[in-house]
Amino acid sequence: MALPTYVPYHHLLFLFILFLHAQPCPAAGGSWSVLLPSIGISAMHMQLLPNDRVVMYDRTDFGTSNISLPEGKCRPNSVDCSAHSVEYDVASNSVRPLMVLTNVWCSSGTLMRDGSLVQTGGFDDGYRVVRTYKSCDTCDWQEKPNGLSKSRWYASNHLLPDGRQIIIGGRKAFNYEFYPKMSATESTPSLPFLVETNDPQAENNLYPFVFLYPDGNVFIFANNRAILFDYSKNLVVKTYPAMPDGQPRNYPSTGSAVLLPLKIKGETVTEVEVLVCGGAPKGAFVNANKGIFDGALNTCGRIKISDPNPQWSMETMPLARVMGDMLLLPNGHVLIINGASAGVAGWELGRNPVLSPVAYRPDNQVGSRFEVQNPSTIPRVYHSTTVLLRDGRVLVGGSNPHDKYEFSNVLYPTELSLETFSPSYLDSNSSGLRPRIILPVTNSRIQYGKQLVIVFTVSGIVDLSSVSVTMVAPSFNTHSFSMNQRLLVLDGGVASKILGQTRYQVVVRAPPSGNIAPSGNYLLFVVHKEIPSPGIWVQMQ
Repeated sequence: MALPTYVPYHHLLFLFILFLHAQPCPAAGGSWSVLLPSIGISAMHMQLLPNDRVVMYDRTDFGTSNISLPEGKCRPNSVDCSAHSVEYDVASNSVRPLMVLTNVWCSSGTLMRDGSLVQTGGFDDGYRVVRTYKSCDTCDWQEKPNGLSKSRWYASNHLLPDGRQIIIGGRKAFNYEFYPKMSATESTPSLPFLVETNDPQAENNLYPFVFLYPDGNVFIFANNRAILFDYSKNLVVKTYPAMPDGQPRNYPSTGSAVLLPLKIKGETVTEVEVLVCGGAPKGAFVNANKGIFDGALNTCGRIKISDPNPQWSMETMPLARVMGDMLLLPNGHVLIINGASAGVAGWELGRNPVLSPVAYRPDNQVGSRFEVQNPSTIPRVYHSTTVLLRDGRVLVGGSNPHDKYEFSNVLYPTELSLETFSPSYLDSNSSGLRPRIILPVTNSRIQYGKQLVIVFTVSGIVDLSSVSVTMVAPSFNTHSFSMNQRLLVLDGGVASKILGQTRYQVVVRAPPSGNIAPSGNYLLFVVHKEIPSPGIWVQMQ
């Protein structure tokens, strides 16, 4: 019997309704690859080092991890002989166990100008500890008890122009301090803004979003509002309007934020913008503790903090997200990745993982900035992490919403795997457009304000008007915030072909000052038609 050739009206109506409610941004690309099924720990904190190794750690009171300390070592005064920190080598795709002596749970850190990671605070016996890791084949963590003036748990750090880091806030820490100390009696100034943004029963201002403004002050966002702060005078320079929806964006209603690319013109950056995305609505933390998991926020707020009268502009994401990470890619796009679509940050308090990243193109018109990417198969919820690698891939790890390692009979098991997301600019069909830097060589030193000549090759046809040079500061990532993250678009960018060769050069000027680019290690990229080269390490000085 032949099938009917007509489609019933109610089927057509259903298809029409489905079309109206279809995801507005189709999946655009990107690909996933699992690097290691287990690194032995759950990567709760992550930092790329200037030798292309990545330090990761979780906490010392999770129980026994799945990787042992070397040579039969055990932590002092402990029966735990497993590692809670590892160093991942990108080139060999291998991990080496490291030993932390005190509890690093929910701590913070900064890559210092000498290439060492200086990590601060933590929980319990780690509240005031400063730990330093300088990478080598046999190196390990060095710890300084009482290196901090106050307990720091859920604080945020930022590298400053003078080479020190500022450490802001933390649980019940409504103040800030610096490291290293100028003297043993250095004060710990109070910061009333952290008191004002603290919600009863929820806090919603931990891990504040901190960015260095090009005049040397710091922008601090907590809960749903922000200030520009002169830390040297303990003075609020400017108070920004609250986000229009009034919803909390910081831990445990965890959203994320980035300082959008800083485009240097001459000696200055004329426009400075911040983007804050996701989070959880008011009351979500209290509700989640009662087993009611409110839907995550699907909004972003964007504000030009350099304007005389700055105002928030609200945008709608294609996917609601809490506990997501926001990462600056070498071409200036923003990747929104990891997280869940309901609940909040905390033990067992998140639901419905968001598996698809979203790319945000800040220079596009409103309405065409977001693009959903291809999904992972691995939930990355509370305590997941991500960093940018030198080759342009995005390293993703972690996820443990439990107070111990839990691998079975739970909604979202502790995740020990490590994977990468490769943005669409790494697709093979873009290989003819991809630059490769010939000069300078990696680890070159560049000086403030000096002319920089970059020689590169491209195998395909080059659009000389579509070449730019970017510098990315490697960030310390934990709890949905990448500390010290900034991307600079260097002044100049006029490319030309080198006569008689298949090489090209682009002439740019190095950043003018430490206020715009604190001295230290950066990844430098040549970008051609939004396709970045593999990066090289440079030392800004």
